Amino acid sequence: MIASIPRLPLRDDLFLLGHDDDTGHPHVHRQTLALGLAGAVLIDLYLAGRVTFDPNDDTRPANHQRIHPHVDRPVGDLIADAATATIRHTHPPLRGWLRGFSDDLYDRTRAGLVAGGILRHHTRRRLGGLMRADTYLPTDSKWAVVARSRLRYLAGGREQPDNHTAALAGLVADLGLTSHLYLDGDTPALAARLKAIAGQHYQSVRDITAAVDAAVGDLATAAYR
Repeated sequence: MIASIPRLPLRDDLFLLGHDDDTGHPHVHRQTLALGLAGAVLIDLYLAGRVTFDPNDDTRPANHQRIHPHVDRPVGDLIADAATATIRHTHPPLRGWLRGFSDDLYDRTRAGLVAGGILRHHTRRRLGGLMRADTYLPTDSKWAVVARSRLRYLAGGREQPDNHTAALAGLVADLGLTSHLYLDGDTPALAARLKAIAGQHYQSVRDITAAVDAAVGDLATAAYR
């Protein structure tokens, strides 16, 4: 079944895993998920050879290294092309770019999934029609099921990690979504397993994931001040 279903961009897989299939409610704070989505966009650009990063050295923390365009032509994906445009002239620092690009990325990602027919907008009236509740539910459960299945096979050693799924494993673990994968077993052990798999990835992908983790930590710190 998995092989016959087209693979979604990394950000779309992460968005679906970040929400309850039945209610559409996010499992984590929207800003936290948006930072993960920004990291997913950047990872896809890196894996496609469209961006590069400063070489690793001891003078600059990895999540402060700058992003550089490598292949600068549109691909027809609105979010990916918008990301490339923000990098084109400024060569922004990684962590700052994640914060800036994530600003409205949750809504843009959701809108893209609706336009692609993967999510459907539902409106419910409550309190005698005085209050309106908007929800966005999958049109077919297969999309999230496939993403979870890939992570299940990966964690169980039944598949070798490919670039996409290994990156998804790292983002899911760092955003605290492991307990929502509906996988049997010890959640902390599963999170550690997913992080170990992601730790075998390209250094630049690991740097992006670490920058997402640091930015989420900044968000949590700011919320408690």
